[in-house]
Amino acid sequence: MNHNFYEIVFISAVFSLFVMGCSRLKNEATVKVGILHSLSGSLSESEVPISDAELMAIEEINEKGGVLGKKIEAVIEDGESDPKKFGDLARKLLLEDDAVTLFGCWSSAARKEVRSVVEQDDVYGLLWYPLQYEGFESSPNIMYVGAAPNQQIIPAVEYCAEHIGKRMFLVGSDYVFPQTAGKIIKAQLAFLGGECVGEYYAEVDSADFDGIVEQIKKSKPDVVLNTLNGVSNKAFFSIMHENGISSDVVPVMSFSVAEEEVDFIGVDSMLGNYVVWSYFQTVQTDRNKMFVARFKNRFGNFRATSDPVEAGYIAVYLWARACEKAGTFNVEDVRIAAKGLSFDAPEGTVSVDGENQHLSKRVRIGRINEKGLIDEVWRSSDTVKPDPYLSTYSWAKGL
Repeated sequence: MNHNFYEIVFISAVFSLFVMGCSRLKNEATVKVGILHSLSGSLSESEVPISDAELMAIEEINEKGGVLGKKIEAVIEDGESDPKKFGDLARKLLLEDDAVTLFGCWSSAARKEVRSVVEQDDVYGLLWYPLQYEGFESSPNIMYVGAAPNQQIIPAVEYCAEHIGKRMFLVGSDYVFPQTAGKIIKAQLAFLGGECVGEYYAEVDSADFDGIVEQIKKSKPDVVLNTLNGVSNKAFFSIMHENGISSDVVPVMSFSVAEEEVDFIGVDSMLGNYVVWSYFQTVQTDRNKMFVARFKNRFGNFRATSDPVEAGYIAVYLWARACEKAGTFNVEDVRIAAKGLSFDAPEGTVSVDGENQHLSKRVRIGRINEKGLIDEVWRSSDTVKPDPYLSTYSWAKGL
């Protein structure tokens, strides 16, 4: 009886050690990263595709053996289009889920909430942010993969002033990026001898644009500069279309409308209008053809790629390369290793600026065609060095 009892205890102990060993092997064989985007709410139409692209990059890297001998395990959370939720989930991912880095956010409000978390000494994480933004920020805990204002806002205003006209009407959502973009645009317009003939910021998720469209009709601008985000774009362009304000009457230059949003809004309301990014699905590089084909094969032929989607994809690859270069997943070592890294991206070669952790990249301006895709009408002759504080522009002092 005692002999059987000790046998059972021994076998149980061996089994427990075996289970613990398997668990340890599993943990040692994977490395967790956090994917934090709005999978629901007003920004989900824009953010879900970025999450998909990040997961696709992870799949590709895992197919090639992973990073530092480990397969990447994505822990996915839904920020629900709520900035505070993003901050809470960032803390959870880093402290409870043991994610070694984060990929995510869309709005600047969400990014700032996550920044307040990753910069804390007891957390100290690294966020890879895929969107263009308003600038005037350079956190050691954020890698800015989207465009800085000198890579989007400034060249767009210059293009409009030269090719369309200098009387501009500003419309945007009522939060950080549109408001700061508005200040930059007005300062630049004054420098160029232009005029801001109207300015309006709508509540996030607003669908009430009848009054503002009336103001646009009365002020007769040469061009509307649009920094609306999320579902508000659909309401705005639909009302513009209903009022007969097509791109032939008053063109719109959008800063946060890409291929997914065109599909969501509807081509009829968007045809001929302008957008400014670093990447379009129509970019003619061999790398992009492979990227688009793989994305469509993975998520459906009806799906489109876009600048934020490509930036999310780039972010995962840059992180993986920085880890390999550093020989570790340690945040500080990876951050330092990322400086100066280059990547042959679908848009062309991009590189991480060692001074401010933004990317050097090309600028592209395009017009929306009848297929809902974007035809390039202008691009920078080379990659543009990021200048998030607009330090090289005398007219921007004091912003």
